[in-house]
Amino acid sequence: MPLECAVRNARLTPIFKGMRRLFPLILLVTAAVLGAEPELGGFASWYGGKFHGRLTSSGEVFDTNEMTAAHRTLPFGTMVKVTNLDNGRSAVVKINDRGPFVEGRIIDLSRAAAEEIDMLGQGVARVSLDIVAFATDKEVYAIQVGAYGLVKNAEKARLALEAAGFVVTIEKTGLSVARVLVRGIPAPSLPDTRKKLEDLGFTQYLVKKERTETPRISGRSMILPAAQPAAVMP
Repeated sequence: MPLECAVRNARLTPIFKGMRRLFPLILLVTAAVLGAEPELGGFASWYGGKFHGRLTSSGEVFDTNEMTAAHRTLPFGTMVKVTNLDNGRSAVVKINDRGPFVEGRIIDLSRAAAEEIDMLGQGVARVSLDIVAFATDKEVYAIQVGAYGLVKNAEKARLALEAAGFVVTIEKTGLSVARVLVRGIPAPSLPDTRKKLEDLGFTQYLVKKERTETPRISGRSMILPAAQPAAVMP
């Protein structure tokens, strides 16, 4: 080997070794930039307690009583329908945090969302995920079709709406009222959705915009729109 080639190879060898050590890191960064296909089936867990009131990865203040969740890759503001495969119960949550970082788990729910799909007791449940709306869908609405004093009547309304193809959740308030909401309605579909609801007999409803964007934070308080009152049905 000529002397100048040997000298050149000797100089490049440390560089190649350094690149070999950095190669796994480069792959991780590339995957993060390009994005990975989100897992839509696996195990869900839930979190609350000491995390309540802390800032999430999106900059929102975590409120375990809100319908939110942590996911490793989905954009903040994405609306996801989470279904407990053991009992069929579903909840629609907004992704506002990162996690879970335990192998085999695909989503970490707030306490309110975990209660909605009846998984508080066991702590972990088999779930499937359905993307309702991405964060880029700015005009997404929810329609509250009723507020019921009896949970069985709320469940009856839920079954009728789900049979008609709607994505439905039940939100329980501190006043023992169960609110039934049709979720994830894009703005162009709003008139048609309202007509379908009226044809099903749901004529007393409230339309409100889903929060798909990160709300502004003042100090450690979120600035959120005021809730609209609704008549309570039996």
